[in-house]
Amino acid sequence: MGLLDGKRGLILNVANDRSIATAIAANAVAHGATIGVGFLPMDNREKTERRVRRAMEEFGFANAWLWPCDVGSDQSITDYFAEAQKQLGTIDFLVHCLAFANREYLKPEYGNFTSTPREVYKQACDISAYSLIALTRAAAPLMPKGGSVIALTYYGAEKVVPGYNVMGVAKAALEATARYLAFDLGPRKIRVNTISAGPIPTLSARGVAGFDDILVHVEKKASLRRNIEADEVGKTAVYLLSDLSSGVTGENLFVDAGYNTVGL
Repeated sequence: MGLLDGKRGLILNVANDRSIATAIAANAVAHGATIGVGFLPMDNREKTERRVRRAMEEFGFANAWLWPCDVGSDQSITDYFAEAQKQLGTIDFLVHCLAFANREYLKPEYGNFTSTPREVYKQACDISAYSLIALTRAAAPLMPKGGSVIALTYYGAEKVVPGYNVMGVAKAALEATARYLAFDLGPRKIRVNTISAGPIPTLSARGVAGFDDILVHVEKKASLRRNIEADEVGKTAVYLLSDLSSGVTGENLFVDAGYNTVGL
């Protein structure tokens, strides 16, 4: 018997076989969930979709419904949820696994955080944080009996991680957004939480300057003396999506081998 038997939900956005969204989707399906998956339609949509489908096949959820969604477009979000309702009807959960910042401003050669242009700042907060509001607003009508929403964040939202720059600010906004949504949607029995995952070598993480150094540092200093794997985030997501966490909302749960608890 799975923890998510009979539950249906949406996971946005799966990028490839290394993305945390893929690990969450695989664990959700393994626990009995029926899911719909979103992916970002890049310039070459067909190539992107093939890459995502390969990851879906490799991780055991090849039969999941798949549809493109660009969270920077209100129309794209509307279209995605209209199709989701046709395919799944009502849903029990929504997983927000997406963020973006111009990686040119995550590199030391472009100066420090102070040099961040207005448009770069706005775009990072729009795609990484406001999108949680937009997606949750669209999902809420499909959750008549309540549900669970989770979003992925990182320790750079709370403490300065050199090189993380504007993405750290966007993640801080995401965490605050989740708390306000949790309060707003609590009367509708919709819970909203975030998972702060330790560094994992995903495609987006590789865009952060000095990422390999971060991995080495965390392995030395974390309580468990190791880095985490995406599958561990997937397992934690199952807990937050399941009825086991029915009294948990507005929280930020760390999955980082204890790194955030260590003061040096």
